[in-house]
Amino acid sequence: MSPADLVRPEVLALSAYAVPAAEGMVKLDAMENPYPLPPAMRRELGEVLSRVDLNRYPDPGARRLRELIARKMRVPAGMELLLGNGSDDLIQIVTLALARPGATMMYPAPTFVMYGMNAAFTGMKAVPVPLREDFSFDAGAFIERMKAERPALVFIAYPNNPTGVLYPEEQIVEVIKACEGLVVIDEAYHVFAGKSFMPRLQEFSNLIIVRTVSKLGLAGIRLGYLVGRPEWIEQFNKVRQVYNVNVLTQAAALFILERLEVLEEQAALIRQEREQLRKNLAALAGVTVFPSAANFFLVRVPDAVKTDEALKRQGVLVKNLHPGLRNCLRLTVGTPDENRILRTALREALQ
Repeated sequence: MSPADLVRPEVLALSAYAVPAAEGMVKLDAMENPYPLPPAMRRELGEVLSRVDLNRYPDPGARRLRELIARKMRVPAGMELLLGNGSDDLIQIVTLALARPGATMMYPAPTFVMYGMNAAFTGMKAVPVPLREDFSFDAGAFIERMKAERPALVFIAYPNNPTGVLYPEEQIVEVIKACEGLVVIDEAYHVFAGKSFMPRLQEFSNLIIVRTVSKLGLAGIRLGYLVGRPEWIEQFNKVRQVYNVNVLTQAAALFILERLEVLEEQAALIRQEREQLRKNLAALAGVTVFPSAANFFLVRVPDAVKTDEALKRQGVLVKNLHPGLRNCLRLTVGTPDENRILRTALREALQ
C-alpha cells in the first residue's frame, strides 16, 4: 500500500508550495515589507508578549481584535469580520463552505495560485479565464464565460498577484452584478494600491473582501481578515478551525494595529521607492516592466531561468514564475539599498 493507492488523483497531481531557502540572501521574492518595527516599539511589544498566558487557549472569536480592525480599517456599518491564520486560511474557509458537488470556481489567470489549489483540495471545478496579453482584465469575456459556467465562487485579486495590475473598478462592478454566486475581492495589497471595495460592501449582497496584514509588515504573525454581511460570516464561521488565530498573534496585532500609522508610514516609503525602482528597471536593456499598483513588479526578460540563477549567484532572491508566465520574474520592492543591489545584480545577470 502506498499514498498513490489512497490519495485523491487531483492531490497527487499537485506540487507543494515551494519556499526557497533565503538565509544570507537579499530577499525580494515574497512581497514582504522590508522594514522592521522601530526599536522602541519592538521592546514594548516584547513586554506585551511576555505577559501572554501561553497555557490558555486564545479567544476563539478574537472579539477585541475584530473590533480594533473594524475601527482601524473603516469597516462599513452592518458588516462583520472573520479572522484567519493569514488570508490563505480564509480563502480555504470560503472555498470549503461553497464546495458543493459539481460547484465551479472562476478567476482571472494568471493570479494567486492558492485559488486553484483550493479548488483542487475541495473538488471544485476550477475555471481560470485568461487575461489579455498585457495582463489587463477582459471583463466582457469573463462575464460571458461566467454566464456559461454559473460559478458558485469568483476570486478577483485587486490588485492582481503576480502581475500587479489594478483592474478598473467599473469592470469589477460589472462582474459582481452579473455573478449569480459569491465574489471575493482579495485586497492583500490595498495599502499600496490606494483603492478598495470596502466602502462599497453595502451595495452588493454577494460581495466579500479578504485582506491580510502580511504586506503591511506583519507577515510573521499570520493574520488575515474577511469582511462581509453577517449571513455570510455566520456560515463561514462554521468551517473555521475554532482556535485558528493564536494568542501571540492576537496580542501582537492588538498592540501594533493600535499604532497603525507606523506601518502606513512604511507603506508610503515603499510606494515612493516603487516609482524609482520602476524607472531603474525600465532603463535596463532587455527588461519589460509591467505596471504595478502593488509592492512588486512583474518583469519580462529574455531568459527567466538563466537570469534567476545568475541573481541567486549574486545573493539576490526573486520569484521565477515559470511555467505559468513565460520568461517573467516577480521582484519585490525593497529598501533603497536592496533595490540598488537588485538593479546592479540584474544588469550583470542580463549580460
